[in-house]
Amino acid sequence: MSTEGPPPPAARGRPGCLLVPARTKTAVALLYDEESENAYDVRLKLTKEVLTIQKQDVICVGGSHQGRNAPSSPSSPIAKDPRYEKRWLDTLSVPLSMARISRYKAGAEKLRWNAFEVLALDGVSSGILRFYTAQDGADWLRAVSANIRELTLQNMKMANKCCSPSDQVVHMGWVNEKLQGADSSQTFRPKFLALKGPSFYVFSTPPVSTFDWVRAERTYHLCEVLFKVHKFWLAEDCWLQANLYLGLQDFDFEDQRPYCFSVMAGHGKSHVFNVELGSELAVWEKSFQRATFMEVQRSGSRTYMCSWQGEMLCFTVDFAMGFTCFESKTKNVLWRFKFSQLKGSSDDGKTRVKLLFQNLDTKQIETKELEFQDLTAVLHCVHSFMAAKVASVDPGFMDSQSLATKYMCSS
Repeated sequence: MSTEGPPPPAARGRPGCLLVPARTKTAVALLYDEESENAYDVRLKLTKEVLTIQKQDVICVGGSHQGRNAPSSPSSPIAKDPRYEKRWLDTLSVPLSMARISRYKAGAEKLRWNAFEVLALDGVSSGILRFYTAQDGADWLRAVSANIRELTLQNMKMANKCCSPSDQVVHMGWVNEKLQGADSSQTFRPKFLALKGPSFYVFSTPPVSTFDWVRAERTYHLCEVLFKVHKFWLAEDCWLQANLYLGLQDFDFEDQRPYCFSVMAGHGKSHVFNVELGSELAVWEKSFQRATFMEVQRSGSRTYMCSWQGEMLCFTVDFAMGFTCFESKTKNVLWRFKFSQLKGSSDDGKTRVKLLFQNLDTKQIETKELEFQDLTAVLHCVHSFMAAKVASVDPGFMDSQSLATKYMCSS
């Protein structure tokens, strides 16, 4: 394990700019075969769009075997003897557009130290690239990730040209999803996530055309999901940037993967995802906040059917007005409160919630009890609207709530 310290911290307040494209880069690394456990030197060439793997070979560069490129006197003994040199020759090119990186052994939760694999959209693999030092491995991981990210941004811009202003792609990229069930031999599997318009999408493969967006495995309304950074992994390792300490006390080391976040949806559904870099985690957190804020402002309000004291009612969360409860048939308003009047809440974890509002005239607390078919979605919606409301008057609020950004910008 490397004893070198972490690189200088990123500029404060710019988490979205942490993956600065490396553009071009070259180095010698090892191409490792996990089955035979053999490795040999290869030369890596990184460009904006391609990662090229070169192997060393002996080629004829002079003498009679070179042909017309080496004119010489027939009587010369040097001309008759071929001359050979070792040179690096291209053997494999991996397109980086929509490619993904994996640092884990397929079918097992074994981290490849100082090594990773690049997999193209068409399935072409770079093989396991192992580096001589942890710092070299970390530098190349960031460089390849940055170029993939830059190409993804270009794809997003092209996709947004075909979308309405209310249906723009805010962010998308590869992650790893934790499988449900302890009997699975492969704990995580690759997924492609996207934040587009009012929705959060989960794909098995990236959408490359407008028709692919209807083929998502899962689609959730952004206002009804809750994003949470729930794990950092403290380790004395150059790969993981050991300056993660944020004063958190609820670390969970069960799945042994760093940089995890969860997305909780309605009816108790939840997904746990992992990314390869802390900078990616910061971008996902910031993108969820931005996409949700934009959707709250665009939609303005959301209304849910509910029941109260045996009557069927409607409950509306409105960005401008706050909370309103009215009869579903007559539209008669029963009560209305501003966001600032909500002083607390409690729920049974199933369908029923108690909302505690402060009456502006009497200063007394009024309890309103409501029952919803999908309580989780409603509570997430309330959270989204209240966070957006605070952010609209305090632009620094989102940054103050961002755990991943605090890590990336900490000194």
